[in-house]
Amino acid sequence: MNNVINNLINSLAGEFKKYELDEKIQFSLSKIGGYDLQINNLVKHNKSDYFHELQENVIKTINSSNIFLPVVKNDIGFLNLNLNHIYLMKNITNTQSDFENKNKSKIIFDYGGPNIGKPLHVGHMRTLNIGRSLYNIHSFIGNEVVSDIHLGDWGMPIAQIITYLEKEAIEPQSLDSSQLEIIYPKSSEEYRQNKDFKTRAQEINKLLNNNDQQLLKTWESIKELSVNSLKENFAILNHSFDYWLGESDVNNLIPKMIDELLKNEKIVYDDGALISEEDTDPKILITKSDGSYLYITTDLATILFRQKNIGYDKTFYIVDNRQSLHFEQLFSSIKFFEFNNLEHEHISYGTLNDRDGNPYKTRDGGTKPLSELFEETYKYIKEINNALDDSIISQLTNSVLTYSDLITNRKTDYKFDLEKFTNVNGKTGIYAQYSQVRAKKLLDNIENNNNELNNLTLNDVDKKLLSKLYLFSYFIEQSALLNEPHHLANYLYEISNLFNQFYESEKILEIDNSDRLSSKIYITNLFLTTSQNVMWCLGMTPVKKM
Repeated sequence: MNNVINNLINSLAGEFKKYELDEKIQFSLSKIGGYDLQINNLVKHNKSDYFHELQENVIKTINSSNIFLPVVKNDIGFLNLNLNHIYLMKNITNTQSDFENKNKSKIIFDYGGPNIGKPLHVGHMRTLNIGRSLYNIHSFIGNEVVSDIHLGDWGMPIAQIITYLEKEAIEPQSLDSSQLEIIYPKSSEEYRQNKDFKTRAQEINKLLNNNDQQLLKTWESIKELSVNSLKENFAILNHSFDYWLGESDVNNLIPKMIDELLKNEKIVYDDGALISEEDTDPKILITKSDGSYLYITTDLATILFRQKNIGYDKTFYIVDNRQSLHFEQLFSSIKFFEFNNLEHEHISYGTLNDRDGNPYKTRDGGTKPLSELFEETYKYIKEINNALDDSIISQLTNSVLTYSDLITNRKTDYKFDLEKFTNVNGKTGIYAQYSQVRAKKLLDNIENNNNELNNLTLNDVDKKLLSKLYLFSYFIEQSALLNEPHHLANYLYEISNLFNQFYESEKILEIDNSDRLSSKIYITNLFLTTSQNVMWCLGMTPVKKM
């Protein structure tokens, strides 16, 4: 919550402590029409001797805060609350300054995770959108945030590419990114079908691990080419990262890590493989019998690297739900190996499917590149809005790809329906963009936009919108607490819809009463500030016109 309401929460918790009750105060949306919020902490105490006295003290504290209109007591203890617009007008701005955080956490967001040599595909869209949104949300509420793309830039896939280049006598320096993207699946196919190719790839993988200088030069050339291509794509999609670290950055830490774990009897040999001594079913495999590393080996070394070089309180891994077992084993191993007692969480998500509910594929059955989905969306929007600048169409395209993803609860699968998600009247990114452009245009058309607000004069439509705008902190808290951006995405639609009702209910430009007009201007400005900050939290860029 914002600082205004947080202060009240602390005061209310203090009232419960007077009765030796350690109560976590929670506001929730009221289920009764005509009210904004409710507080239910008193209900479980309504049979106690101290109930009436406690309730009186709680109500007195709420009323003295001025955040809500006067509250009345009841025998059950459900307190329904209406926001005091006049008080909040002077104390809430819905800007980042409302969320100054003295108890900030440093959070690493591990997401993206592309493999070098391989193009971004639609399967990357959710990790990118959810990761960026959570990064922005936690930044907005005052946490220290760090993003790491966690590149797949080492191991057998790289060895396969190098083996293919060697077999076909292709100079790495002559490659471009499109050729590399073709080589990646071809080398993987060769590895599966050609025994000699497989043997040579395994040999190259070991040589790389032993720092063969010539092979390292080839690897560096492939990585540079691939990373540059990824950065170009991310620029179009409006994504960026603080760290471009990969598996290769921690590879040198693994031998020492394994030696220490063996020495401390945390892992043991089992038919040549190394397994954890932790009592789990199945047993956790740390290295294969041929000595090669697994994802968990690299991820454990990454923990050590981040502890030493970045520092953090929490790490969130934004990876699809099919990797749940991997992260259960990783988090369990971190504690068993006594690396640290910091917080690690797997932010899982469902799959993105086509409009028929099938996995997204190209016409020839391959994995659909994310750039293709961007182009299809871009062309579709351009056909409808061909008078707009290309830059605005690009921003609207990214709004569609972002909002359609985040409006769905991250835990569920969803269907990408281009016609549905570009509808200017639906629950879409286009609708949200249209609403904030409409608000800007309205303010531009009012001659004296800086009217001093003396008396807040409101009708029912105004009150409904204003109450929802003052609840911004509630929805951003829900998204941050649960790491679920859909709460904010839905909130963006709700305030956009209420603003359009507010806009259409009265001819604002024809209002001649100064208090009435200044109230309308104030609400419009607050809507614009709120909607644009919600967009930023979601990873959307507000457009200037439509």
